[in-house]
Amino acid sequence: MSAVKLLMGNEAIALGALRAGVRVCTGYPGTPSSEILETIAREHPAGVHYEWSVNEKSALELAAGAAQSGARSMVTMKQVGLNVASDPLMSLNYTGVAGGLVVVVADDPGPISSQTEQDSRRFAQFARLCCFDPATPEEAYLMMEQAFELSERIGRPVVLRPTTRVCHSYSTVQMRPRVDRCVPSGFQKDDSRWVIFPRLAYANKLQIEQALADLAASRPPMVGDTYLQAPAAAAGGERIGIAAGGVTWQYLLEALDLLKDALAVRPALLKVGVYPLAQGQCREFLSACDRVLVLEELDAVIEDALALLAARSCLNTRVCGKRTGDSFLAGEASVAGICDLLTAFIPGAGGVSAPTRHDIPAPPLPQRPPVLCAGCPHRGSFFAVKYAMRGRRITCSGDIGCYTLGNAAPLAMVDTCLCMGAGITQAQGIAVVDNLIHNSEEAPVHFAFIGDSTFLHTGVAGLMNAAWNGHDIVVCILDNSTTAMTGGQPHPGMGRRLDGSPAPVIDIESVCRAAGADRIYRANAFDFTGSVDIVQRAAADSGVRVIIFSGPCINLVPRGTPLTVTQSCTGCGRCTARLGCPALSMLPADGTAPARAQVDAVLCTGCGLCAQICPAGALVSTSQNRGDGA
Repeated sequence: MSAVKLLMGNEAIALGALRAGVRVCTGYPGTPSSEILETIAREHPAGVHYEWSVNEKSALELAAGAAQSGARSMVTMKQVGLNVASDPLMSLNYTGVAGGLVVVVADDPGPISSQTEQDSRRFAQFARLCCFDPATPEEAYLMMEQAFELSERIGRPVVLRPTTRVCHSYSTVQMRPRVDRCVPSGFQKDDSRWVIFPRLAYANKLQIEQALADLAASRPPMVGDTYLQAPAAAAGGERIGIAAGGVTWQYLLEALDLLKDALAVRPALLKVGVYPLAQGQCREFLSACDRVLVLEELDAVIEDALALLAARSCLNTRVCGKRTGDSFLAGEASVAGICDLLTAFIPGAGGVSAPTRHDIPAPPLPQRPPVLCAGCPHRGSFFAVKYAMRGRRITCSGDIGCYTLGNAAPLAMVDTCLCMGAGITQAQGIAVVDNLIHNSEEAPVHFAFIGDSTFLHTGVAGLMNAAWNGHDIVVCILDNSTTAMTGGQPHPGMGRRLDGSPAPVIDIESVCRAAGADRIYRANAFDFTGSVDIVQRAAADSGVRVIIFSGPCINLVPRGTPLTVTQSCTGCGRCTARLGCPALSMLPADGTAPARAQVDAVLCTGCGLCAQICPAGALVSTSQNRGDGA
């Protein structure tokens, strides 16, 4: 008898891919998708190649080459990573694949850890691809086999789109026997298939459209597609239907259970798990309903498809949802929110409050503003630039990573944040305009902050552009030796691969020189005085300058001895007011003692930055500095 395992959704996706015979796995870390490839690496399967690629475009292109060589391949990313990979994805549907190719794109409704809410079902539609939308970890596990099989049957990539709650929720999963797969045949030359020319693209576009139409019209329900017909309505009564997809289906079932005694009408239910929708099943559902409420996170994908199908089938069914103001337009779904929508939509249930599952309401959660960790090297880098440039006008273009949190007070050192790699190029645009409207004495100094992993992801091209076009900016590369924001994954500058094996170190300074930057400074992020001097020297220069601030992420090194506050503390508050370190706070004055700083020994890592700026020398430690030097 096969085993039952308790799995996180991302683990289920990885194990489902291995069960389906995946041979090549690539990706770029991005919450909520990162654990998929990490699970593959943990399993260390024989005969399977897996790697973190430098970015999502590279990952997809590698997987495409493998799939065109007949190997079942998987590439993982989050929704904004699909923007980076969109160029090869759009063309890949025209050339097609020989082995199955599943593009796993984790969407982030909320958004919880992203700069945008994007619905990758829409991207799949845009690229004319089929899309699987799992509602549970077990469904994601089972969908992997069908996704690979469908990809091979139609000869094109398909998308698997889990959302944050599916990726990071746990459930029991029944393990299934491994699917037998033959060894890939290797790449077979065929320039009438793999080389895309305009004439071939036109012919293939016609085939793509016809294949999608045929699939929608004829495909049977697959994993994730469910239709539950309600009893016929009483004479004169209205027949109600509810349609949902993804994790929203789970919330719907829970909401219906909570409201079972309050609803006078039992609705028909439709669950959509694969796109394009199975038209036969959906037409049957629509024919059985007078009104349908569609519940889905992010875009109105199911709603639009059902409304179009109802119109083309000459049905009088009214499809309601986001377009009609009957559902939420943004953010995550919730059981409580769906209860409210159901009671407003279903006749006879108006005004009924959703029952609570707890007698004692949960207290409100405390506010937790995002902040750089205690001991984070980025704090020292930001403050060194801020202190060195005091009294001067500067602009600070940020980027995607932990250092985005440098926008918060008291550092306030991030003026822009667009997407990965954009900080360097945005700084160029800001500098261009400033040079147009100011003379050289009045123009501010333009800084761009970017992390080591992000620089190697998409920052190099921006630096080349700055050098080639002679822009006047200071690029600060905050090198903490990891991809910290997504969980500490390796990158090309770290000397190791996903499986922990040694790899060549891509030296960031050498890359900068090759990209055209010849004025490069190195600073220890934990050496305040030395960093300030380097920033001032770089700011006095002109053209493209690069400062590489080095200092390990606190998750990579042993914690140092916490600092203590001596009696010489004057209570000036400089340490707390300037650094914003969560390990520092001020004790207010009382009748017996003046105000003074205090250190939370649990949070303090002993980095020593606060000790270096204390005018009274009141913060002391056996470890005044940390880092590998400049």
